[in-house]
Amino acid sequence: MLPLKEKDRPIVKKLLEAGCCARCVLRFCCLGVQSAYRQSYEDTAKELCAFISDSESNECQDAAVLEQHTEDPPSKKIKMDAAETDVQSEGDSAVVPTVMEEGDAKPADSDVCAVCLGVLQEFCDEAYAIKISDVVKAKNYQFDTMVLSVSLPAQLSVREHSCWLHVKKEVREKSICLDKDDVIQVKEAFKWTMQGLVSKELGGVPVVTKISRQTEQFEVGVGFTHPETDSDCHFLAGICSDCFRPTKNKQNVFTRMAVVKALEKVSDEKFLKKFPCPPTRPARKCIAQDAQCLHVSVFVAGRYNKFSRTLPQTPWVIDGERRMESSVEELIAAPLLSSFRAEGFNFSSSGREDVDVRTLGNGRPFALELLNPHRARFNKAEVRQLQETINQSSDKIRVRDLQIVSRDAMGHMKEGEEDKTKSYTALIWTQKAIDKDDITFLEETKELKLAQKTPLRVLHRRPLAVRERVIHTMSTCFLDTHHFHLKLRTQAGTYIKEFVHGDFGRTKPNLCDLLKTETDILELDVDSVDVDWPPSIPE
Repeated sequence: MLPLKEKDRPIVKKLLEAGCCARCVLRFCCLGVQSAYRQSYEDTAKELCAFISDSESNECQDAAVLEQHTEDPPSKKIKMDAAETDVQSEGDSAVVPTVMEEGDAKPADSDVCAVCLGVLQEFCDEAYAIKISDVVKAKNYQFDTMVLSVSLPAQLSVREHSCWLHVKKEVREKSICLDKDDVIQVKEAFKWTMQGLVSKELGGVPVVTKISRQTEQFEVGVGFTHPETDSDCHFLAGICSDCFRPTKNKQNVFTRMAVVKALEKVSDEKFLKKFPCPPTRPARKCIAQDAQCLHVSVFVAGRYNKFSRTLPQTPWVIDGERRMESSVEELIAAPLLSSFRAEGFNFSSSGREDVDVRTLGNGRPFALELLNPHRARFNKAEVRQLQETINQSSDKIRVRDLQIVSRDAMGHMKEGEEDKTKSYTALIWTQKAIDKDDITFLEETKELKLAQKTPLRVLHRRPLAVRERVIHTMSTCFLDTHHFHLKLRTQAGTYIKEFVHGDFGRTKPNLCDLLKTETDILELDVDSVDVDWPPSIPE
């Protein structure tokens, strides 16, 4: 039996007469018992009708008792009026669901619900659960838990508000205490009904209430549209235009959030002038969209070495034309995309090197966000095998410390972006002939502060600014009268090439100033990126 109370009777009757479905009646009675929504729709509708019938039966009995205590028998006119009223009531019974009659197999809502537009009538059963699960099974995802999400037409909020105003009048007349915030949302009622059914069809996978960043989870999204009533929201734009301002990325201004915001601002009086109360019943039910599956991203981190001077870190495309056949991120991502069966990826790293710069030493930290992976669980041995696959695919790069990390751990890679240090080795050319003594003073130069304007070579993609950077230490290795190796440990973000050649005076001081001759950089290697992440994994 439905746990309804005596105070709910007038509300139930009012809602059924207004064309609400059985489950929407429960919602407006603020019934938060999930099992009530899970029972079959037919049983719920019959119980509601029985609930109303009991009330009407009691009223009839009370009237009979009063009649027996009346001294004079009722007049013929009164009897005829009563008979006409009975006939009229039978004629009006279409407004109250036909399941009022005992034994009628079809539930109250042979017509579409005026509020949920059929969502809680037609799409909350085992048949729809099977349709959803068939889509999930066909996509062959690997997951341990599941979240069921639902997207509803924005106009449902308008219809719900209209129905609430209709109920509020009855509530006020009966002196019943009822708050709109206590009304169960359509989404909640849908989930209470469907989560268990979908879980059962998928072999009993646990269903959780929301996506958590700490755990690997899988989301199944269902959506509904109802073109017939799309215009229900439009009158709100004339009342609360500030809630429906178009933006570049928003195709439809009548979003659910915008509609809810507008309904909070509009007065009951203005609303009732523009929209029927209770809402009218539509001719057709909602249209169910295909279920969508989405696994939360998986993050893979590691360090890479780059041994080639003709390999960019990311794809090099200029004016739509690809300049290099591959890139570091593509060489790393290809085996991972295949193994995780992901639909895409986002690559990030602790800084970047130019195409002609090698990255040596322990390598540069990187991370890959794998989007919507169909497989997410890999043990340590399998991850190690993935690392070997990457390393065997090319002699231009090598990966180490490959591991699956959390989204939160990704932040370690960017922590202290301005404070971390990097070490470099540069092959320097000098225009003027030099000897060993001419460069030894560089080793005594500590904490050299630079003022670097945005380099000309990157000005097309970075804003013009003057950045202060520090070269902590330098050491030299004399090669010949025009060449030497310069080792530097610098603040992250220092433009090494510009420090060497000066960038037409845009970096001050520069090596040309220090050596009092024109200098240029012939080769550059990154020796270390001093970020203690990701954790080292023994070979």
